[in-house]
Amino acid sequence: MTQTIDQTDAVAAAKEALDKYTCEMVQWHFSPETGCPYWLDWAKEAAWNPLTEVTCFEDMMRFDNFDDEVLRDTDPARFIPAAFGDRPYNVFETGGTTGMPKQRIGWEDYKVDYSEFSDFYSDDFFSKGANWLMVGPTGPRRLRLAIEHLANVRGGACYFIDLDPRWVKRLIRDGEFDMARKYKEHVVEQAITILKGRAIGCMFTTPTILEAIAERISIPQAGIKGVFVGGTTMTPQYVRFLTEEVLEGQVNFAPTYGNPLMGLAISRPLMEEDNYSLTYYAPQPRAVLRIVDPKDSTKCMNYDEYGRVELTTMTKEFFMPRFLERDEAIRRKPCEHFPWDGVGDVRPFESTKKKVIEGVY
Repeated sequence: MTQTIDQTDAVAAAKEALDKYTCEMVQWHFSPETGCPYWLDWAKEAAWNPLTEVTCFEDMMRFDNFDDEVLRDTDPARFIPAAFGDRPYNVFETGGTTGMPKQRIGWEDYKVDYSEFSDFYSDDFFSKGANWLMVGPTGPRRLRLAIEHLANVRGGACYFIDLDPRWVKRLIRDGEFDMARKYKEHVVEQAITILKGRAIGCMFTTPTILEAIAERISIPQAGIKGVFVGGTTMTPQYVRFLTEEVLEGQVNFAPTYGNPLMGLAISRPLMEEDNYSLTYYAPQPRAVLRIVDPKDSTKCMNYDEYGRVELTTMTKEFFMPRFLERDEAIRRKPCEHFPWDGVGDVRPFESTKKKVIEGVY
């Protein structure tokens, strides 16, 4: 698709805004008055000075790829910016099945991400004032707070059915398939009870749980107008199955890509020429996704080529440069809604070469 002059201007403006924002965030995290102990100590040992040598986003290539094991081995308190003082904080965790999970701190970032997500969709897509049902991990994930905030921002309440993806992955890893199936049935039964007994208009869950619910009841007939999903690979064939069969072509469908380290990447509305292939766009400039060469992560892949997903997160709460996600995707061009690169057909990294356990996620 050829970019128009307006699109070209929008892309240039987004790049300029990203460069300016990058400088602001680097100044924030590497200045003693506002930065956190982890990055201030890192700077003392570095052979270069981010405060003077980062003048645009391209200069972020000076950082090595962030080792997320740091988030497992380091007390989260070392990431508290000095500017936040003694302000109480939340600790959010990413996936994992054994040992200390990877953790990050947070205050308001999730509200910003999900308010922006809400603003992207019309009142008809996710009905204003409708109650929500979340069927997903609540516990240590920020997702529970985020979905609750989303429901409240749109004028509704939120019901929760918890599931533990770590437990499911462990069951599958250990060959306990019957127990994994029973656990999934247990979660689905609870969801159906709420859907039948309460006025629910919108829902968040994973694609596989959504499919399992639809095997028991008609989701449109249950009163659901919009579904927001995330958490597992969705091929074009699976997206078509979900929209046409599971949702019976009657329910608005919003696939997303995200995690506690990134926030929430919104999918571009599907068009006929997409053939059900999803493209996600990060909440730039707070988070930036690049599709990079697996052998040299300083280099981006060409458009329409697969590469590894690299994430840079830059907010006043959290700074994480050039983390290599355990995903690969196609580099997609900017679009009307998002004048920066997108990531398409996301799947686990090297999943075509090895088996990857995703469980109910």
